[in-house]
Amino acid sequence: MTATDWAHRLRAALAARGRLCVGIDPHPQLLADWGQTDDVAGLTRFTEICVEAFSSTAAVVKPQVAFFEAYGAAGLAVLESAQAELRAAGVIVVADAKRGDIGSTMAAYARAWLRPGSPLAADAVTVSPYLGVGALDPAVDEAGRAGGGVFVLARTSNPDGARLQTSRGAGEQHGRTVAQQIVDQAAAAHAPAATVGLVIGATRHHGLDLTGFTGPILAPGLGAQGARPADLPALFAGATELLLPNVSRGVLAAGPDVAALRNAVHRVRDEIEDAL
Repeated sequence: MTATDWAHRLRAALAARGRLCVGIDPHPQLLADWGQTDDVAGLTRFTEICVEAFSSTAAVVKPQVAFFEAYGAAGLAVLESAQAELRAAGVIVVADAKRGDIGSTMAAYARAWLRPGSPLAADAVTVSPYLGVGALDPAVDEAGRAGGGVFVLARTSNPDGARLQTSRGAGEQHGRTVAQQIVDQAAAAHAPAATVGLVIGATRHHGLDLTGFTGPILAPGLGAQGARPADLPALFAGATELLLPNVSRGVLAAGPDVAALRNAVHRVRDEIEDAL
């Protein structure tokens, strides 16, 4: 597989099922709301319901890795199974692991989350650039070989990230914000395929110039965090073709009934497509 395969698969999935990324976030409170126990058995049942509901409805599914890691090796085994089942059903799986390191350590993360045959292999993984965008090269290279992608955190939806991400560089950076520098470097690494994507929150005006970026954008913040589908066209003007608005609790609140979850996916997807 190649980077071109990833771009083709992503576009095909969005064309068939719409621009919605559904999160699987087995938070202890959601387990309780679904009548599940806060243990591996409850995690397993919660995840099985999500896989059943989303396999035939969602273009992109984003498991939040931390909620599986919290249960140790058994929790990661649940994640492995879920990712494999979703991918077999044609769903694009983005592992929300936010990995970031240097050298051989970054290469090991890349092998774990992107290399075909790895138990944890996903179609894409979220990565942090705050040890330097260049430090992500092993993940970008691995994704290119595997026909997968990486989503680089640029301007996140959490308020605590604003101070760092909107800080401005000096000298050759010409006053560009940290987030803009990440966007520009991702754009340079992206061409001509869609290997490198961005994470840009939908909860506020991000202040970024996205005109040079044509890759996919993962946009968390819809629903519980306050963003609305109607906000998306203005926030991401000119960059909506591969926009992946992410909704987690706004869909998961419909569970544990599988039919209700499917209906929630369809409803939110239609709201997004109508807005865009």
